[in-house]
Amino acid sequence: MQVREPKLCLVALCTLIVAATLFCLDFPGVGPPGGWAWASDKPPVLSMHGSKQNHVRGTTASLAPVTVRNVRATTSPEKIRLVLDLDRHATVIEQRAVNASQVVIALPDAWLSQTAQGRTLDGTIPSPFMVTQITPHAVAVSLPRTSFQSYRQFLLSDPPRLVIDVTLPIEQGLSSAGVLQEAPKRVVPMAPQPITPRTKGYTTIVIDPGHGGKDPGARGLHKTEEKDITLRVGLQLRKLLSKHPGIRVLMTRDRDVFVELEERTKFANSSEADLFVSIHVNSHPSRTVKGIEIYHFGEAKDQRALEVAARENGTPLSNTGVGWEYLVADLLTSKKIEESLELAWNAKAAMVSQMNSHYEIDDHGVKTAPFYVLRFTSMPSILAEIAYISNPSEEELLHKPVFVQDVAQSLYQGIVAFLATGKSEIR
Repeated sequence: MQVREPKLCLVALCTLIVAATLFCLDFPGVGPPGGWAWASDKPPVLSMHGSKQNHVRGTTASLAPVTVRNVRATTSPEKIRLVLDLDRHATVIEQRAVNASQVVIALPDAWLSQTAQGRTLDGTIPSPFMVTQITPHAVAVSLPRTSFQSYRQFLLSDPPRLVIDVTLPIEQGLSSAGVLQEAPKRVVPMAPQPITPRTKGYTTIVIDPGHGGKDPGARGLHKTEEKDITLRVGLQLRKLLSKHPGIRVLMTRDRDVFVELEERTKFANSSEADLFVSIHVNSHPSRTVKGIEIYHFGEAKDQRALEVAARENGTPLSNTGVGWEYLVADLLTSKKIEESLELAWNAKAAMVSQMNSHYEIDDHGVKTAPFYVLRFTSMPSILAEIAYISNPSEEELLHKPVFVQDVAQSLYQGIVAFLATGKSEIR
């Protein structure tokens, strides 16, 4: 084929060489699609010296880039938190321009999902953050240095996500208050806060004490039964929530009766519930394992999560699959999972901070698993495993009214913190 424009071909070839060179440095040129407005006619040179690399433990090499599944932000009058939800562990490179006018935090082998791309365009991402797909295999978050007093970035692993916290200048403090979602340092008992009610005038919360009647659930060494503990916590949680203005509380069971899983989900859906909180007590073959973990619906990321779901579902391990075909047809699914994740993190953070001052709590994190009651409810839903009945010390605690009260109080704090953000309106 005859080449009619040799100069253009040469330019294109040079461009590819430069792009490949930048990518090999693990940090391609950074900027939004329209380019940065530089102070001079040349972009600032990015120095690799002193750059920080942040690794989540267990990171392994992979041919496929990390997927940024979602981008979300929370604000308070003094701070902004940006969270990039990832599909697996990632590497982060933090660099500053030589002229120190901006900070760039990059995922060198990542791409924005369609949902995340939409968030970069719909106003979800607040100033001063700018999230950009700078190459097909690299994502960057930029921060002008004049836009904050301080910042920090860190990776969390369960589920994987990059978190960036920015402390705003005093004169630029936000006027709209919010709640930071990731693990507050301390949760203290608080008076009921205003909650924006749904269009029907109130927020409906369904509490689901696991098991009951002929189904005792897990049993402890001293014959403690899960069904009794979950009911005590559920009743105490109802008592706390019922005192809160604008909240209607319903229970799938309020006594020792057996209720099918299908009936639990039908009850929540027919009641047009805004939130669904299922309470359970965990069990493990090793009696040394103890602590808490909070689940929302999704694919089990490890064998242990799948085993927990199979036990609570009362199904064989081989039949405890996700069944994504049920989800694809549900237009609310993406929003439901996002809100469920937020609710789960609020509940987990409150439980850890509320109870750690009185007990030695092992934090097993927020996880995903295909629990039946989370799969077939249409509202944000979580399942809280509040302790390990198989652990002798925690089995003993489960018999103490003060422990039951503390568990209920911490779940209450997490629910109210979530509702205060006004994120429960998904219908």
